[in-house]
Amino acid sequence: MNKSATISAMIPILLLYLLTLACRLLLRTLNLRHLARHGEIVPPGFEKAIDGQLLSRSCAYTGALSRLGLWQMLGGNLVLLAFLFGGGLVLYDRWIGDFVPSFVGGGVVFFLGLQLSATVFTLPFSFYRTFVIEERYGFNATTPRLWLADLLKSSLISAVILSLMTAAALALVAGSPQLWWLAVWVLFTLTSLFLILFSPVLIEPLFFKFEPVGREPLRTKIEGLTGRAGLRVSRVLQVDASRRSRHSNAYFTGIGRVKRIVLYDTLLEEMNDDEILAILAHEAGHWTLGHIRNRLLWSGLLSLAVCYGSFLLLGWKGLPGLLGLEQASFFARVVILAFVARLGAFFLTPAQSYLSRRHERQADDYAAALSGKPEALASALVKLSRNNLANLHPHPLYSAFYDSHPPVVQRVAQLDAAARGHRAPRKTKGRK
Repeated sequence: MNKSATISAMIPILLLYLLTLACRLLLRTLNLRHLARHGEIVPPGFEKAIDGQLLSRSCAYTGALSRLGLWQMLGGNLVLLAFLFGGGLVLYDRWIGDFVPSFVGGGVVFFLGLQLSATVFTLPFSFYRTFVIEERYGFNATTPRLWLADLLKSSLISAVILSLMTAAALALVAGSPQLWWLAVWVLFTLTSLFLILFSPVLIEPLFFKFEPVGREPLRTKIEGLTGRAGLRVSRVLQVDASRRSRHSNAYFTGIGRVKRIVLYDTLLEEMNDDEILAILAHEAGHWTLGHIRNRLLWSGLLSLAVCYGSFLLLGWKGLPGLLGLEQASFFARVVILAFVARLGAFFLTPAQSYLSRRHERQADDYAAALSGKPEALASALVKLSRNNLANLHPHPLYSAFYDSHPPVVQRVAQLDAAARGHRAPRKTKGRK
C-alpha cells in the first residue's frame, strides 16, 4: 500500500475518533450545565436529609470532579493522538524491536512500557483528586506515604500479572499460529476466574485489613437474610476503608453459592441494621436473579468473539493503514486493533448502560421484597447520596449514555411508593 493510499485509509478512522471525542465532550458539558441549572433544587424524598447548603456543596464537588475528568480526558486524547497519528507508535515499535529482538520478550517490554506510561500520565490527576478535591470536601483520609505505598504495590502487582499474561499469550501465538485465539481465550478465562476467586484472599489483604463484623446481632441478621436468598455466606467481614477515604460501600465476593460479604467500616458507622440489610439484599438480588452469572457468561462469549476476531484481523495487511502506517509489528497491530475496537465499543455504551440499569431496578425490587422494608433501602440510598455528595441532577442524556445505575432520585421515589403501598415490588423468581 502506497503512502497516499495509507493516508486515505487513515482519514475515516481519524474522523471517527474525533467524532467520539466530540460526543464525550458534549455529554460532559451537558451534564455540567444541567447541574448548574437544577443543582439547587432539593428532590422529593431528600428534604429531611439534604438542605440547600449541603446540596450546593454536592454540586461543587460534582463540578470539581467533572472538570478534573475533563482535563484528564483532553490531555489523554492529545497524547493518544500524537502517539497513534503523529509517529509515536512507529518510533516506539522500532525501538522495542531493536532493544529486545525476541518475540515474547519484546512483547512483554512493549506492553509494560505502555502500562508504565499510562500510570505516569494519570499520577498528577490521581494526586490532585486525592489531596486537593477529596481533601477539600472531607473525604480523604490517606497520607502521601500511604498513597505512595498503595501506588507502588498496585503498580507492581499489575506489572507482574501483565508480564505473565503477555508472555503466556505470545508463547501461545508463536506455538500455535492457527489456533492461538482459542488457547488465548482459555488462558484469559481461567486467569479471570482465578483472580475472582483468590484476589480477595491474596491481593486485597495487601491493601486493607479485614476482620469479622463486630456487631454480633447484625451478623446474625445478615446470615438470616442471605439464607432466605438461598446464599451461603462463609464470612461476614468489615474492612478498614476509613484509613483511606470516607466514602462507603459493601460488596459480595465469591463464585457459586458460597459468598463472602465485606462491609466498609464507614458504612457501619453511617447506617443502622435495617439499612445495611437492605443494601445487602440488593447485592444478593444480583446473585439470586442470575445477573452475575449472566454477566460472566456474556463476558466469556464476548471475549471468545474478540479473540477470534483478533486472529482474523491481526493478519490483515490493511490494518496498519488504518493509522496511516505502511507496516507494523504484531504488538503494534494489537494496539491499532484495540484502538479501533474501542471506537466501535463507544457506540455500544448506551446499550450496556441500559442493561445494567435494568438489573439495578430488578435488584431494588428484589431487596424490597426480601427485606420487607423498601423504606430502609430508600433511606440507605438517601444517606449514601448525602454522605458521598452524589449528583442528584444528572442530565437525562448523560445518564442514559453512561450511568450503570438509575438516577438515585428515581430509585428513592419508586421505593417510597412501594413502602406506601402504591406499587408492590415485582416478584422476581431467583435460582433455586
